[in-house]
Amino acid sequence: MPDHPYRYILFDLDETLYPREAGVMPALIARMNRFMVQRVGIPPDDVSEKRRYFYQHYGTTLRGLVEEHHIDPEEFLAFVHDVDLHQFIAPSPPLAKMLARLPLDKVIFTNADTAHAERVLNVLAVRPYFSQIIDIRAIDYRSKPDPYAYRQALALLDAAGEECIMVEDNPRNLIPAKSLGMTTVLVDGQSSPALGVDYFAPTIFHLEPIIQTLVPAEGVK
Repeated sequence: MPDHPYRYILFDLDETLYPREAGVMPALIARMNRFMVQRVGIPPDDVSEKRRYFYQHYGTTLRGLVEEHHIDPEEFLAFVHDVDLHQFIAPSPPLAKMLARLPLDKVIFTNADTAHAERVLNVLAVRPYFSQIIDIRAIDYRSKPDPYAYRQALALLDAAGEECIMVEDNPRNLIPAKSLGMTTVLVDGQSSPALGVDYFAPTIFHLEPIIQTLVPAEGVK
């Protein structure tokens, strides 16, 4: 028997597996803004403030639009993720090699949909290293940091929180994970450890020694 409790590493997707500076999220946010203007009818001058309001009250723009404007989430996801990822990210052999060495079952846990996650993983050339993708549909469009999303993810994995390590770039999204017993790793070169954070990695490439510490019996293959 291993001398650690872990079975899974749950990875956030955007701005966790690749750096924030890549520019994917600004492109997605621009698409969100266009959707809010063109499909919902929100005045352009109000979009940024409205999106901040949704983020603060619902966790994501999508959840806010569903709750307050009753949009079709599938229409939103298709519209927002219609970007050419090759303009921003590229295959990452160092990331692939690190993921190949890491023990435990590796799972994507994202507020995006599976199609976007698959595209990101394929562009980065790391898709084979993840056994599952838990996307926004799988958590009933109840996105992180809604505690329901984490409970649903654990149910889908048939796992306890104590059996999971969660890797995420947004410290707010680690607080519910920590409350459910997960070990948390913040990947963020622009901030320092925060509430709900057990370990801090300036980049995804600083994750490996943390996992080595947590999983000493298996080590890093």
